[in-house]
Amino acid sequence: MNKVFLIGNLTRDPELTETAGGVSVCHFAIAVNRNYSGSDGERQTDFFNVTAWRGLADTVARYTKKGNKVAVTGSIQIRNYEDNQGQRRTAVDVIAQDVEFLSAKNGGSGEDFYDSSATPAAPAKKKPALQSFDDDGDIPF
Repeated sequence: MNKVFLIGNLTRDPELTETAGGVSVCHFAIAVNRNYSGSDGERQTDFFNVTAWRGLADTVARYTKKGNKVAVTGSIQIRNYEDNQGQRRTAVDVIAQDVEFLSAKNGGSGEDFYDSSATPAAPAKKKPALQSFDDDGDIPF
């Protein structure tokens, strides 16, 4: 099973593009702190490149920015490429299956992260009228 769970902060604003076929793809990176400190007392940090596709890509690009804390669930993908000097390199990417936004809107005010101006308000639902109930005291079973 190839499954990864990461919680970290975006290191840059997400980059939303489209494939030639019109499929949305969003690239971003997160910094994840390790649970322990190094010999110098400094906490170590790992950096992960993350790719989100389709609707998830659009949502991440719309609602996140550099510094936001996110939880990413996905899988690891290893790819090989050749750099500008002709040397073979290996890159490790996370392909996101789910991204949960953990930063609060307005810097921790406790409100939902989503900007209410970005989504249309749901129409107010009318409460159903209560009907009187004639209880003659008999149990129906």
